[in-house]
Order: sequence, then structure tokens, then C-alpha cells
Amino acid sequence: MEENRGMRHDGPVIANPKKGFQGLRVLSLESRRAPEMAKLIAAYGGAATVAPSMREVPLESNTEALAFIRRLLEGDFDSVVLLTGVGVRALGRVVETAYPLEKFIAALKKVKIVARGPKPLAVLNEWAVPVTLAAPEPNTWREILRVLDENSKAVPLQGSKVAVQEYGEPNQDLLAGLAQRGAHVTSVPVYEWGMPEDTGPLRAAIAAVARNEMDVVLFTAAMQASHLLQVAAQVQQEDALRRAFSRVMIASIGPVTSERIRDLGLHVDMEPSHPKMGYLVSEAALLSAEIVRGKRISEP
Repeated sequence: MEENRGMRHDGPVIANPKKGFQGLRVLSLESRRAPEMAKLIAAYGGAATVAPSMREVPLESNTEALAFIRRLLEGDFDSVVLLTGVGVRALGRVVETAYPLEKFIAALKKVKIVARGPKPLAVLNEWAVPVTLAAPEPNTWREILRVLDENSKAVPLQGSKVAVQEYGEPNQDLLAGLAQRGAHVTSVPVYEWGMPEDTGPLRAAIAAVARNEMDVVLFTAAMQASHLLQVAAQVQQEDALRRAFSRVMIASIGPVTSERIRDLGLHVDMEPSHPKMGYLVSEAALLSAEIVRGKRISEP
């Protein structure tokens, strides 16, 4: 693949990508877009290792999602909060097991729609579903609540029935915030994240970090950090991994992921200017040499 020509991604292009990572060893835990991530890292001058850390697992029983859909068709909700594009599409697939998709889309058009960011917006645009409110970047639960507070007349919450499409695991802060504002909240779990079927690459990556054979680790989802530490504990390398992270640059795609990383007791060294994969790689590349050098100079 050429360095710039034909390389499409959601980040800025630097003049000479090969001067980015400068040969540093870069670990990505990306699963769904693993090949694209490896190419991006290489294009920006990094020695890429990609160890998938997650597997999207549809819920074995879609009873809660189907119950939401049935209530939506019956006009039992005032507002629907959609958090991820993958989750919205998954809802569509669940719908088609019991109802025509067009019927579901028509029901969505009758309620207030709040979208967390560009990915659910893209699906809703395909379906020609108007969006009442869209949360601005960095598209966290905080922005959702803020945009609702700023537009309380457009989407009143007091006494209203609000459904929230979950993404992987419940966002308790968002659910609590909506309830505190007087909404009757229904969680709609659509999919969850499981361990990859083959954890071999992830275990090998943990061992490499523990041996100080990695310089940069890129996190593109909060669950990646949880799974990394979970597997490290299973193979009795968690302590070694944590020690090694004191000399490794940790790059997080955005606030949601950073919050999880910090909750796990790790330090986030950088976030990109926009919470997108391309920006993460390109901006991490530009900062990596200086950050890695600084962390290793400061070692005891």
C-alpha cells in the first residue's frame, strides 16, 4: 500500500508518515478493523502487532430487545437514545426476526431520537429517520446529558419514557443521569463483548509487553483494557504487565476508553483531537518518540 495515495482513513495525513513512529513497536488490540489498523500503523512508520482482544457476541436471547421493539410499535416510548451504529443495525436484525423493518423505522420516526455520535447517525440517515438531538464530540454520556439539558423543551425528560440502546455493557452513569432528570428508563441490551475465541495472540502480546518488547499500545475501546488485564491475570502476568506499562506509551481513542483505563490503574499518555481511529494512529505517531523517551528517562 502506498504511504498516502489510496489510503483512506478517518484521520489527518502527515507530510511524511514514515517519520511518525520512527520504527517503534506498536501494539493494537483492535478486532473488527484489525487489518486496517495494522496497515495504518505501518504507514506511519511503526512496527505493528495486532492482537484482537474482543469478539462481538449477539445475545443468545433477544427477549429484552424484542420487548422494546414491541413497546415501540405500540407507541409506549417518548424518546429513544441510540449509542452505537453497530447496535442500531443489530436492532434492525432483531426486528426482522419478528416484524418488517419498515414498521420499526416508521415507529422510530414517531418518537424523539437522541444519537450519541456519527455512527448511529449514519444508520439513521440511511433509514431516513430524523434525529432530534445529536451529542457532540467526544460523544460520551456526559455530552448526551448536556445536550438534553440544553434542549429540555425539545426532548422533555420529566415523566417521559426513554429507551436506551446499550452497547456491550450498561452505561450506569447515563441511565442514572436520565433517571435523576425524571425519566422512566428502559435499557435495551442488543449485543455484548466477549473474549476472542483464540486468546493466543492476546497472550503473546501480553508476554511481549511484559518483556519490554513494545513501545506503544493503542486502545480503541474500553473493553480492550478490561480484557487485556483479565487475560494477564489468568496467565499470571498482570504485575509484570503493569510494571512494563511504566515505560510504554498508552494511547486512548477517547474519554470513555480513557476513563476505563484509569479505573484499571493505568496512566493514559495521550488522546487524539477527535475520537477516531485514523486520528489516534496519526497523532500518536507524531508524539510517540518524545513520550516514550520521556517515560524511560524518568524510570527509577
